[in-house]
Amino acid sequence: MLLGGRGSGKTYAGANWLSDLARGKNLTLALVGPALHDVREVMVEGPSGLKAVAERRHRPRWEAGRKRLVWPSGSVAYAFSAEDADSLRGPQFHAAWADEFCAWRNAETVLSNLRFGLRLGDDPRLLVTTTPRPIPALRRLLAQAGTVLDRGPTAANAEHLSSGFLEHLRALYGGTRLEAQEIEGLIVETDGALFSAADLARARGSRPASMDRVVVAVDPPASAGGDACGIVVAGRCDRIAYVLADASARGLSPNGWARRVVEAVVAHGAAHVVAEVNQGGEMVRTLLAQAGCTVPIRMVHATRSKRVRAEPVAALYEQGRVVHCGTFPALEEEMMALGSEEGGRRGRSPDRADALVWALTDLMLGRPGGLPRVRVL
Repeated sequence: MLLGGRGSGKTYAGANWLSDLARGKNLTLALVGPALHDVREVMVEGPSGLKAVAERRHRPRWEAGRKRLVWPSGSVAYAFSAEDADSLRGPQFHAAWADEFCAWRNAETVLSNLRFGLRLGDDPRLLVTTTPRPIPALRRLLAQAGTVLDRGPTAANAEHLSSGFLEHLRALYGGTRLEAQEIEGLIVETDGALFSAADLARARGSRPASMDRVVVAVDPPASAGGDACGIVVAGRCDRIAYVLADASARGLSPNGWARRVVEAVVAHGAAHVVAEVNQGGEMVRTLLAQAGCTVPIRMVHATRSKRVRAEPVAALYEQGRVVHCGTFPALEEEMMALGSEEGGRRGRSPDRADALVWALTDLMLGRPGGLPRVRVL
């Protein structure tokens, strides 16, 4: 799965991926777009399409009557429209490239028919390239085992775009959901979301020279290989919180994520670890100790819903009291899902966002700790 902003190079990446596969002899491939017109004009004959990226001696020819692309190697890619899901019943493929998935009218039906056809060869593959939208079909696809996600903001391809293109769009849409979705390539939630694209855009900033305190927050996964282990590093300086790193990872063993937490502690000089222990209890403390954690471990329990826990943290963002010292697209995407109608439905748990909430709650909303205080005697 490649999520990208407009003009980020998604089509170029997809065309190169399929073109490389087509060097193999006599492979049967599928090209699926929102409509047949999109397949031909964008995926096949577009400026970043399959014919454009191919070397001269490996350039395919388009057979319009049969709606297929034929390579000198004997490999063939057939064109399909997402408007006709039944056209994918029957054919079988070694691999497929699905473009602009979020623009398909009946995405899940088309995708399921396509997957039933991916049954040739030893290792059938599917590449999905799209500008994201907050649709359930995309969220469920991202949550499925075996999905590997990559991202590409429009800025990553700026040198190949018209001069002033990005500046103009950011002047028009800066800080809005359109910028986050169409330029940054993030899945932006809508109704009821606690964190807005505008708040996150304003949160960009630099790390100060020193910190009053740094913590590492961890939201352990409920099971190995399932949800990610949320690991977020944050610090505080002059009553402003700074998000320093998102070290979250998926698919680690208990010892693996515990070592990753300890590495974050050492790398950032954290004063202590904040660990949610709803799933593991004292086992979390034991795992961290076995991994070599020498700083105190503060164990916290989630007794309230994610939304209720996140609301005070969202207020900090609205007040401009949180700074993101880097680009954290996966974390920010989860933040924009918290509290939304779709955010609570089937899909991956917002482990990164949970860890962020625990970190900022500890730094900004708990007891003042070492800060100067006035006491009334």
